[in-house]
Amino acid sequence: MSQLERNDKMEHLLEKNKFNEETIYNMTDEQIEYFHWLYFEDSVYDLM
Repeated sequence: MSQLERNDKMEHLLEKNKFNEETIYNMTDEQIEYFHWLYFEDSVYDLM
């Protein structure tokens, strides 16, 4: 993941107040992608 993409996803997570800054900065790229997907990505199951 590029640094720009990582920063963007970190910003979204911070805005939702799901995590504090220290926790997010210590996450790996995979963790950030997972939590961003969990909280922000729409699923077909969300529409049911």
